[in-house]
Amino acid sequence: MMDFWAVLALSLLLGALLALLFAAVSRKNDGTEQTDRNQPQTAAAPPPEESSVKAPSSKKLRQQQRKEKLQQHTFSHPLLASSLKSHSGSVTCLDFSSNGKYLASCADDRTVRIWSTKDFLDREHKCLRANIELDHATLVRFSPDTRAFITWLANGETIRIFKMTKKEDGTFSFKAAPEDFPQRHKGIVINIGIAETGKFIMTASVDTTILIWDLKGEVLASINTNQMTTSYAAVSPCGRFVASCGFTPDVKVWEICFAKTGEFKEVTRAFDLKGHSAGVYSFDFSNDSRRMATVSKDGTWKLWDTDVEYKKQQDPYLLRTVPCQVSEGSRIALSPDGRAVAVSSGRDVAVYSAVSGRLEEEFHSIHSEDITDLRFDLNNRFLVCTGDRAIRVFHNVTGYRAAVQDMQALLKKAANDGVRQRLQQQLLDAQKALDALLSAQKS
Repeated sequence: MMDFWAVLALSLLLGALLALLFAAVSRKNDGTEQTDRNQPQTAAAPPPEESSVKAPSSKKLRQQQRKEKLQQHTFSHPLLASSLKSHSGSVTCLDFSSNGKYLASCADDRTVRIWSTKDFLDREHKCLRANIELDHATLVRFSPDTRAFITWLANGETIRIFKMTKKEDGTFSFKAAPEDFPQRHKGIVINIGIAETGKFIMTASVDTTILIWDLKGEVLASINTNQMTTSYAAVSPCGRFVASCGFTPDVKVWEICFAKTGEFKEVTRAFDLKGHSAGVYSFDFSNDSRRMATVSKDGTWKLWDTDVEYKKQQDPYLLRTVPCQVSEGSRIALSPDGRAVAVSSGRDVAVYSAVSGRLEEEFHSIHSEDITDLRFDLNNRFLVCTGDRAIRVFHNVTGYRAAVQDMQALLKKAANDGVRQRLQQQLLDAQKALDALLSAQKS
């Protein structure tokens, strides 16, 4: 009898356990089904086009990182006169007007900015803005009379001319010409220029083609540099010559000849600068076109006397060879008076005395990216460069030193009192300016 009750109790216990297990499984399945039914409304991600937060593409991410990098970069130096900061994109080109009053800059923010050089030492730097419709300029050059400037359009791959009209308040208004120049280049254009005579415009592309245009957009001549690739080309300040450099270890110079009546005649080979052992990155002229400076992949810069009669088979004279730091795309600037040389390497600039070849100043990490343009102002007071959204303006202390030394030498040779007194005053002014800059540098 006891066995019967024990078996009955065990059976009831097992049945209760099975019932509890079945109920638990049923609740779990019901909950899962309910969750599955609700899942699309609560947890499913919206379609990509409806998402409020999109993952940035790799291109946009790189642009964002580059923008943040540009914003974060800071630079200071005792010889830094000012930093011009109005562009919202990377500045690619700089140019001073022939009267020395203005600096033009262009950037990928679709604007050209015109700065007044007399404001370089002020705390605030105002500028005038010209908008590039539906495109942006990679190169900019003033006309000789500073009443216009030309640009090279990145997307349009052509020249656009802007007229500058001075208003009553002293500012300018800008108006683009009705038509752009026709497209003629097949390669990437690396530089443009206008002759100081106003007779022609030059455009040069990396594929060794240089085109000479009249001011109305007609091609007058085409030059093949035969340098495999062209790294730089420019018009001389005197307006007579066009020069180019590239893969070959020389600089080639041509004269653009016009008749006395003003009509174009021909392009003739003038002379070559030979002496480097590797390709030449860039070159520059002094303001009177009697000196040229070159910088090469061979790790040197050279100074040349180009005041020669090439029609009588005279060759330029090599005046000086100086070792220097270089990198791909290095730029060289020769001060208009021929007394100072600046060489860029990556984000750095070194300044040398053209008289002695001595390294006098070094500026490191000036910009957040490699330097794209480098030049002295027409009055030899400043050195400007760019490589990001800022334009750095430096005091040309090297030029002041060289000017003082030259005046001291001239003073010893002065033949009369009038010349001596004038030199003494100039020497005094130059020495005061130099002392002021050097004291600021020390402090």
